[in-house]
Amino acid sequence: MLAGIAARFRAHPVATTLEVGSVLVCVLLFLGTVALLAGGLPSGAGTAWLAVVAVGAAFVLFWTALVPLYDRLR
Repeated sequence: MLAGIAARFRAHPVATTLEVGSVLVCVLLFLGTVALLAGGLPSGAGTAWLAVVAVGAAFVLFWTALVPLYDRLR
C-alpha cells in the first residue's frame, strides 16, 4: 500500500498530496465531530463547533469551486 502511494506520488506529486491531505482532513473532521458530540451539546460560544464547521466548509469550497476552476483555467 505504501509502495503504491509512493509510486503515485512520484508520478503525480500534487494530485497525490491533495488526495492524501483530503483523507486526513476527513478523518480529523470525523474525529473532531465525534469528540465534540461525546462532550455534549455546545454551551456558550461553541468555538470548537464553529472551527469544525469552518474547516468543513473550506474543504467543500476547495473541492467544489477551486479545483474545478483550476482545471478549467489550466
